[in-house]
Amino acid sequence: MSDHQWHPETLSVRAGSEHTAYGENSEAMFLTSSFVFNSAAQAAARFGGQEPGNIYSRFTNPTVTMFQNKLAALEGAEFCVATSSGMSAILACVMGVCSAGDHVVASRSIFGTSVQLFSNILKRWGLETTFVSLTNPDEWKAAVKSNTKLFFVETPSNPLTEICDIALLADIAHEAGVLLAVDNCFCSPALQKPLELGADIVVHSATKYIDGQGRCLGGAVLGRKEILEPVYGFLRTAGPTMSAFNAWVFLKGLETLHVRMEAHARNALELASWLEQQPGVARVYYPGLASHPQHELARKQQKSGGAIVSFEVKGGQEAAWKLIDATKMISITANLGDAKSTITHPATTTHSRVSPEARAAAGIGDGLVRIAVGLEHIEDLKADLALLAKSL
Repeated sequence: MSDHQWHPETLSVRAGSEHTAYGENSEAMFLTSSFVFNSAAQAAARFGGQEPGNIYSRFTNPTVTMFQNKLAALEGAEFCVATSSGMSAILACVMGVCSAGDHVVASRSIFGTSVQLFSNILKRWGLETTFVSLTNPDEWKAAVKSNTKLFFVETPSNPLTEICDIALLADIAHEAGVLLAVDNCFCSPALQKPLELGADIVVHSATKYIDGQGRCLGGAVLGRKEILEPVYGFLRTAGPTMSAFNAWVFLKGLETLHVRMEAHARNALELASWLEQQPGVARVYYPGLASHPQHELARKQQKSGGAIVSFEVKGGQEAAWKLIDATKMISITANLGDAKSTITHPATTTHSRVSPEARAAAGIGDGLVRIAVGLEHIEDLKADLALLAKSL
C-alpha cells in the first residue's frame, strides 16, 4: 500500500495482505507446521534472527503474520502478537511484562475468568494483584507500590459496561513508571483505540467481534515492539499459538468489522432505549444512553456505545432465568461478538467462579441479564423479549 493515509474501513479490507506467486486475491492459508530452508546456513540465520522469514508455525506463519499486521494497522500499533485465545493473550501479556514478586493493579470489573487468572493462578507463581474500582482514579493512585509493573483494565467492562478514562489512567500509570494494558474486546478498534489515548498495550479476544460470527478462538496483544518482545518470546517458547486456519478466518472477519460494529451499535442503542421503558426492568446499563454514569466519557473516547446491553430485571435470579428461558430466537450462551444475539445470566455463568462478595463489589446482582446484541431485525429482538412488558 502507498503512503496515502488510508481510512480504517479500507485498512480493514486491505492492510496486511501479502500475495504469493499465484496472485491470489484472498489471503492464502498456510497449513504447515514447518518451513524448508535453502541451506543449513539459511536455517542458522533464520533461527539466529539474522535473516527474517518463517521457521515453525508455533511462532512464525505467513497467514498469522498477515492477521497480526492487519490488526496492528487498525489499532495503530507497531507490533502484534497473535495467540490461541483471548485468555492466552492476557496470560502472554502478563508473563511477558511481569515477573514473580511484581505487583499488578486491576479493575475489579474485569471478566470473571480474568479475575481467576490474576487472583488464583498467577498468585500461585508469586504475582500479587490488587483489585480497585474501574472508575475511581484515586483508588488506582493509592494502590501503586514500588514493585507495581502493570495496570490492567477492560473498558467498557463485562458485564456492566463501566468505562474508565483511558487517558487519565495512562497518566497515572506513567507517572508511577507503570504500563497500562487495556482489554479492547467490547469495542474493537472500530469503536475505540486505546493506544491513541495513552495506553501501552491493547489486548483482544479475537473470538468476539474480530471474528464476528462465533467460529474460532483467538487473541492478540498489541503495542510498541520494545514492550512486546518479551510477550513474543513467551509465545515462541510456551506456544499459546494462533492457528493458521483461525488467523485466516479472522482476516475475513476484519474485512467487515466496521460495518458490523455500526449495525451492532445501532441495534443496541434502540434495544437499550426500549428496555428502559419496560415495566419488568429496574435499570439498564449501556454507554450510549444518557442515563449511563459515564455517558459523556463514552462519547469522548468511543465512536458509539457498542453492542453490549445489560439490565437488572425485577425479581432477582428467578425472574432473570424466567426471561432467558422464555426467549425463542436469542441464543442462550455466554459468548458475545456474534452476528447472532446472545443472552446470559452473568452471576451464574461468566462470573460464577467469582465469590459472591466480589460479585457484589463489582455490582453484579442476581437479577442482572447481559445481551450481546446481534444483527437481527430490532423488532424481532424486542418481540423475543416481550415477557419484559409483563409481570415476571
